[in-house]
Amino acid sequence: MQMNSTSPIKFFAGTQSIYLAEKIAKSYGAELGKTRVLKFSDGEFQPYYEESVRGCTVFIIQSTFPPADNLMELLLLIDAAKRASAYKVVAVMPYFGFARQDRKDKPRASIGAKLVANLLSAAGVDRIMTMDLHADQIQGFFDVPVDHIYASALFVPYLKSLNMTNMVIAAPDMGGTKRANAYSRFLNTEMAICYKLRKQANVVEDIKVIGNIEGKDMVILDDMIDTAGTLTFAADMMMEEGARSVRACATHPVVSGPAYERIEKSALLEVVVTDTIPLPRESKKIKVLTVADLFADVINKVYNYQSISTNFIQ
Repeated sequence: MQMNSTSPIKFFAGTQSIYLAEKIAKSYGAELGKTRVLKFSDGEFQPYYEESVRGCTVFIIQSTFPPADNLMELLLLIDAAKRASAYKVVAVMPYFGFARQDRKDKPRASIGAKLVANLLSAAGVDRIMTMDLHADQIQGFFDVPVDHIYASALFVPYLKSLNMTNMVIAAPDMGGTKRANAYSRFLNTEMAICYKLRKQANVVEDIKVIGNIEGKDMVILDDMIDTAGTLTFAADMMMEEGARSVRACATHPVVSGPAYERIEKSALLEVVVTDTIPLPRESKKIKVLTVADLFADVINKVYNYQSISTNFIQ
């Protein structure tokens, strides 16, 4: 997809991502466009634009966290923009929902991430921007360009600012070793790996740590925090085995179910997240870093045909 820098640029947001879209638009130096949602008594809804988008490059900002209405609203906004003769439509999805369904891991199961990609393409999207996909290969589910941004551009500088001399980066599972290795390389630290045994989804039976953690300041990395069971289990176990402190960095704060209670009661000193998903409530242990400036910078570079590789710390 090629942008046309002579076409006007406009920013719009889905209902549940206005809080972030306003910050992105402000960082870019623009105002958020006006939309409205017509709601029917049976729960059906119809979003529409209150201003012309004809010939414009339209950026629609919406994270697709539950409920599924957030995804449906994004699809309807894309469709509305295409039918209103927008030049190009870019879906800015800081959190890409259904990303955990990236493969058929059991018989007769759906691959939700691929279905969402198909739905976005069917709606008419020309480009996707997202952050820290649960599985990198989801980019290949699309036949349009995908700008995959990494929260490491925020987390690495923050961790450096803490000046911890005994820092060790920990992967919460075997699948997170690539991310942990990248962080440990940039931060010039050691790395540890958590090996976890699950009996069912969201339930961890046991965790073992591979690596030296005694007297170390541990930082557990993950792409999301859901029920926080694995995270808090690992943090408590690390402290029992002699770690000096345990922090966590996770891009997407899903924080469902007992997550808040578990974090508050755990040995975690701090949990650093981003604002790709709005937190239901504040917590003294949770620190939020905004992704607004990062997305605004990438949007500006893409719109003006500039490379975005400098934004990647992988």
